[in-house]
Order: sequence, then structure tokens, then C-alpha cells
Amino acid sequence: MKKFLGKVLSAISAAAVTAAGMPYIAPAQAADTAFPYTIEGEDMEGADLWTSIYENKIDGYSGKGFWYLTASPASFTVTVPEDAMYQLTVRGAQILSGEGGARQQAVKVNGVKYTIQAGYSAEWRDYDFGMIRLNKGENTIEFINEYGYMAIDTVTVSEAVFPDLSLATDELCDPDATPEAKAVMKYLHSVYGTNILSGQQQIYGGGNQVQTSIRYDANADKCTDESGTVYEIDKDSYDEDEQGNKFPWHCTGPDGQVYTYSTQNRNYTYNNYDLDVDLVYELTGKYPAIQGFDFGSYCPCYAWDDGVAGRMIEWTNEKGGICTASWHVNVPTTLADYTLGEPLDFSKTTYSEKTDFKTANCMVEGTVEYEYFQLCMKNLAAELKKLQDAGVPVIFRPFHEAEGNPSHTDDPIDGSGAWFWWAKEGAVVYKQIWALLQDTLENEYGLHNLIWEQNLYAWSDASAEWYSGDDRVDIVAYDKYNTQYNRHDGKTSGPNLDAEAGIFYKIHGYVKGNKMVAMAENDSVPSMTNMQVEHAAWLYFCPWYDSQQAYFVSGDNYQDHDEFKALYNSDYCITLDELPDDLFSGGTAPAGSTATTKATTTAETMLTTTTTAAGTGTTPAAEVTLIGDANVDKKVTVADAVAILQSIANKDKYALTPTGAANADCCDTGDGVTARDALAIQRLDAKAIDSLPDTTK
Repeated sequence: MKKFLGKVLSAISAAAVTAAGMPYIAPAQAADTAFPYTIEGEDMEGADLWTSIYENKIDGYSGKGFWYLTASPASFTVTVPEDAMYQLTVRGAQILSGEGGARQQAVKVNGVKYTIQAGYSAEWRDYDFGMIRLNKGENTIEFINEYGYMAIDTVTVSEAVFPDLSLATDELCDPDATPEAKAVMKYLHSVYGTNILSGQQQIYGGGNQVQTSIRYDANADKCTDESGTVYEIDKDSYDEDEQGNKFPWHCTGPDGQVYTYSTQNRNYTYNNYDLDVDLVYELTGKYPAIQGFDFGSYCPCYAWDDGVAGRMIEWTNEKGGICTASWHVNVPTTLADYTLGEPLDFSKTTYSEKTDFKTANCMVEGTVEYEYFQLCMKNLAAELKKLQDAGVPVIFRPFHEAEGNPSHTDDPIDGSGAWFWWAKEGAVVYKQIWALLQDTLENEYGLHNLIWEQNLYAWSDASAEWYSGDDRVDIVAYDKYNTQYNRHDGKTSGPNLDAEAGIFYKIHGYVKGNKMVAMAENDSVPSMTNMQVEHAAWLYFCPWYDSQQAYFVSGDNYQDHDEFKALYNSDYCITLDELPDDLFSGGTAPAGSTATTKATTTAETMLTTTTTAAGTGTTPAAEVTLIGDANVDKKVTVADAVAILQSIANKDKYALTPTGAANADCCDTGDGVTARDALAIQRLDAKAIDSLPDTTK
């Protein structure tokens, strides 16, 4: 009521002043901040001045000193003209974790928390806090203490500059890839950065089981239901139960539905594998362009055929959809319980890290693990061969979610945060088993219908160490599950519509922009508005299936169904009916679709530019004084990467000096100043490379 009264009085006062012939002057609004904006750490609200951390001196600070983040927060404000993305960089030091270690550091942007793992440094260095979203008007940026104790010399906020996503390759890492796989890869590349493909994961194994009244009459050798309908028996599936009673495992109804015998209820059941895509259709009136499958049922311990190859062939060859597949392959929980080649109770198997199965032994001939994994690959290859023979390409995502949670030790790639057996011994072993699988499928089994997709996380710069390399990966992907944790919307439950732009560009940077970046699994689908404002150009999204544990599709606690429907029915989102008819033979997006062309605006695409005499013909080339030192401050830091990206986005406003331009050409030297030079500097800062120049060759 008081707020309303205040507004009324203000309006009356304005009217009175105007009526008296005096001009009305509106209250002053905060001026927009000029970017890049840098503030001294000690000048933030709530900060105090430090010149040493007790007996530890860190020379070379700017201003009067620095601020040491201990128990109390400190903040500052910036004002922006519209909702947009900005880059946040801290020049700081972190001396408590010990060399090789890291500590979590947190910043709140308008109350929304972002975190990074800040590596040890006894000298001033740039810490990249990633992209943050600022809202129109005044924004508060506050550094808070959680595990902190970080020295902050300066904080810089700069306008985010987005790389040219078309630089990602459309070539497959398998030189012998099938024509269908090559065609799908070309199509994916044609829409990447301008559209997003819709996807939906399907349940696998014995999921969505439906009970029926069908029973087997041994005397008449018939399968019939309560209405008297007769079902065709699969003559090759006869078996006997423990009491010696004969029965067929499978029968087929008049509509072609296959039913499986239940030894528990002695009736026939079927699995409604279409439940989730049907739910999507009921919600949106559209089917997804991509459907997710899994080969987990073909584990050697308990292998059973859940018919996944047939469903994938139908989805591609009859429906015209794209297939992606993961591989939840189990191992014995305790090796002593298992005899190679013999069945093992499902309850004694696992795909978690809680097993004495040694992953490294999969590469050691003569071990049980080696022999077991050979059986795993043999079973998998049999299903993939069915797909290859049917002309079905697959976005194949084996050994997913490898890094899992952040490491529990000072070694960020030791596998201590992993929740799957294939990653529990760390990144080095993980990459070895990835290579073994890839080489075996291609060279021993002759399988070339795969588009290899690898999951990565973005816990710290060391997350990039899990990447198997450009020669072994076609697409990189992130799995988004954040309705409870790691939210950026200030909420603690319900749908999370965050686009996760920071993670998108972190992963994009890990692979130097060479690979497309997808959201291979998710709970909530990000909102279209958030993805577009934040420039989070995920190749596709793919919610996990509904189950009694979590209703990822139909549950209001996971999906905002209004946003879900709006996205599916937008020009931005590609659905099954919008895929080209000749997709698997080199087709392009359908005529009239927004997927046919790539919009290239300065807000969305960085143009490759040069500032040497060879590049523009106007500015003579200067001599290199320090390769990578784009801002000519006699050191190479993330600030140089920012300077390069800003110069590319707006060369009139942020032009490099001739010397800065010469220094900036630090990747594939001789090609001028490009986005790859900024990525090279970021890789140097993250210690992914030891020195400059870098090369993409």
C-alpha cells in the first residue's frame, strides 16, 4: 500500500509541476556501465585492503593492494541496457590448496550463484569465472566465501563475444564411415548454431511393462487371451520352466505386437517402448527428431534381446528419425561370483563404480576383465551390425558421464568422483578403454555407421583432460541434471529453464571449437528465450525417460510444459516432421525451414579478421614483441583472449594496436587474428598447452 501511495504522489507532483509551466525532470537513472569494466578488489563494497597474506607477499598487484576473501563478502554493481551475456574474469591468487590443487570459489550475480574450481597460484593470474547473464538495469556482483580464501587484485566484466560455431567440423573421425553416417553428420552441421534438434530418450530392457490376459494352453498348443483371440507362437522360442512345463517365450498379435512370457505370472506381457515419444506428441503435437536408445540389455552376464535394433531400424527407415544410443553395460559386482560365459543374477551386477572389476585390466590380455570386455564388445557389435546392414547410422555415446562429480582429491582427473566403472580409475584409463572399443568395433567388426559422441563436464579446467581427442570424437556433449543443484535461477526445486551457456562455451573451448556441442541428456529442457539470449547453441536436447523414480517428460517438477510446447512448435526447434526426406543420402533441411540457412550477425557469429598487411592491405605488419600479448602489457593472460575477441566483434571500438595484432596471431601463425588465437591463449592459461604458438594442424 505504501509503495502504491508513493507512486500516486509522484504522479500528482509531476502533474502539478507541469501544470505550473515548469518542465518535469524524471529521477536520474544510473548510466550504463562502459565495458570492459575493471574494479580494484579493495574498492568493492565490503572489501578491505591487504598488501600481503600474513607473511606471504604477492608482488605485482595493481592499485593500493588487493582484497583477501575470507569470511565476509564484497560486491560491486554494473548497469546494462538489456539482458545479455558478459564475461567475468578475476585477477587473483589462491595459495591454500597446495600446488596442483584447487578450491571452490563462488560469486553471486543478482543473488544467483556461480562457482569455479580455482587452481593453486602463488602469483597473480587470471581466473575465468565464465559467462554470466546480466539483466537490463543495475546488477550486483558479489564474491562470497564458501571454501574460499582467494586474493582478488582486480575484477573485470566485459561484453561476451561468441565464437563462429560453423568452424566445427562436419567430417567424421572414421575415414571409412558409411554414406548414411556422413550424410547425417553433414546435416547436423548445417543446422548447428541456428537451430536446435528435439530429442527424447526411450526406456530400455524390461521397462514400461504392460500385463495382458494372454496365456499359453499347452494341451492345445495355443496362445489366447480372455476374448478368445489367438496369437501366433514363435516356434523357435519354446522352453521349459523348472517344473518341466513347456511354453514358448514369444507370441505375436494380429497387430504385429510381440509379447513375452512372464514366468512369474504365467501370462504374456509387452513393453511399451513408445510411451515417452507418445507423451511428447500428446503435449506438443510433434514427435522429436532424435530418439535415444540403449544397448544395456546385451551384457554378457544376463544378455537378453530387448529388440532395440529392430526399434532403431523402424525409427530411421520407417519414421525418418535420427538415432542416438548409450551403453549401460554392466560388470560383475564381485568377480569371484562370476564364471566367464555363464549367466549371473542381475542383482550381482552393476554399472556403478562399486565393483572390484579393474577397468585397466580390460586392456590386459589373459585377465578376466579382458575376456569379459571382449564378450561385451562382441554382443554390442552384433546389434550394431544389424543397424549397419539396414543403413541406420547412430550417434553413439558409450562410456557416458565419465568424470561424474568433481574429484575428491587434489588430482582432478583421478576418477574419484566417477559413478560408473569405466571411469573409476581416472581419465588416462578411461581414454584407453574408449580407444579399445573404437578400434575393435571399426577394425575387428567392420562397423563404420557410428558418429562418436563423448560426454564432458565443466567442473574445472582439468575436465578437458577426459577428452579422447579430435581423431576419436565427432561430437561432444553435456548431460544436464540440475533441478536440485547447480541452479542459476535462485530456486531450489521445479523445472530449471537455465540454458547453461557457461557450460556450453567451456566445453566448446575444451575442443577448440572443432566439435559440435550437444545436450545429450537432460531433465528440464531449457527455455527458448534463455537459449537465444544466452547464445547457448546446443545441437540437440534429449530428456531422459519417465519412470517411477522420476517423470522427466510428464512431471511438472521437471518440465515447464508451456515452455516445452512453445519450443517444440517454434521455428527454432526442429522436429521429426521437419527432417529432410533425403536425410540419409545427403539431404539438407526442408525447403522453407529456418534450418536451411545460417544467420550470421555480429551478435551471433564472429567473423575471422586480420590486421596484418596481408589481411587488410591497410596496416603494415608490426614485429612480434611477445607472442600472445594482444593488449601489449608484457604478459600473456586471459585478458589478451578477451582483447582479441572484442577486436573481432567490434574492430572500430576495440581495435588492437599493430604490435598487439602481430602478437595476437598465436595459433596457426600467418593467418591473421582469429577466434582460434583467443582459444590458444585460454588453453595456455588452463595449462592444456605449455607454450605458444599453437596449431590446429
